[in-house]
Amino acid sequence: MKNKLYILLFLAFLFSGTTLWAQQKATPKAGEGISSFLLRHNRSPKKYYDDFIELNKQKLGKNNVLKVGVTYVIPPVKKSASESSGTKQQSPKAKSTKIGTTLNEPLFGKQLANVKVTSNRFAGACFYVVSGHGGPDPGAIGKVGKYELHEDEYAYDIALRLARNLMQEGAEVRIIIQDAKDGIRDDSYLSNSKRETCMGDPIPLNQVQRLQQRCDKINALYRKDRKNYSYCRAIFIHIDSRSKGKQTDVFFYYSNKKGESKRLANNMKNTFESKYDKHQPNRGFSGTVSGRNLYVLSHTTPASVFVELGNIQNTFDQRRLVMNSNRQALAKWLMEGFLKDYKEKK
Repeated sequence: MKNKLYILLFLAFLFSGTTLWAQQKATPKAGEGISSFLLRHNRSPKKYYDDFIELNKQKLGKNNVLKVGVTYVIPPVKKSASESSGTKQQSPKAKSTKIGTTLNEPLFGKQLANVKVTSNRFAGACFYVVSGHGGPDPGAIGKVGKYELHEDEYAYDIALRLARNLMQEGAEVRIIIQDAKDGIRDDSYLSNSKRETCMGDPIPLNQVQRLQQRCDKINALYRKDRKNYSYCRAIFIHIDSRSKGKQTDVFFYYSNKKGESKRLANNMKNTFESKYDKHQPNRGFSGTVSGRNLYVLSHTTPASVFVELGNIQNTFDQRRLVMNSNRQALAKWLMEGFLKDYKEKK
């Protein structure tokens, strides 16, 4: 009897020890927030954010900032009720962060890192927000006096603003191109750098490799996200470059192979058109929608839209970029374009 008791105790110790030994730990990359860190380790921030803080509260910095070089415990995977009972997995249900929850994303900058969820209008939605160029490639370059306007910097600022808007509305957001230092900036003339990464990985100089890298990142995330979210969309944000005298409105491009991509582009365009009618009734809107076999549109699995936000060389279009209120308006209208499309999908 005593021997049996020893054996049972040994087995209990063995299994508990296995659980402890299997505990996953990792260190964050420079500029990585809790949400990005969890995503990199296949954990949904909405599901594991609080667990992560509870497990690592003694190691976190002010406002729950991750410290470079510190090893953090990754929350163990939770089994769903269907997995525990052995029942068949159902199709994805609408996921959303509880209204009133405060998320933390350091990429937005110290002042705006905390994001309060104010609605669940994007319940069950996941977005991949990609600003064009970055790293060794500044994209198009315009000039205002002594200042250079680099496409990648302005596209990135608008991308961050869009990402924050989407998070406030209850969406899951993957920010694909990241800069650990530059958050959302209100400056007119944004400083230029080559710090941008593709979710922590260096951006290649070779154009095809650079584009493929961001497509691979999106597709890898989407393979997991499609199981948890009923609506997944990607957006590529760029700024056009034409002759100085050519003023342009916003152009939207879609994949010729995906009907959902075309519908999204049209919904984006219709949203912008209605905004112009309201805010600039005498001007009119001349932006267009067209199908293009652009590399990122044809190599990205989820439905996506490619946006050109004006001519970086034109004096009037430059005002759309250098005024922070205009950049915020562009981000808000893009978010509302997504909302229009999301409602139609439902």
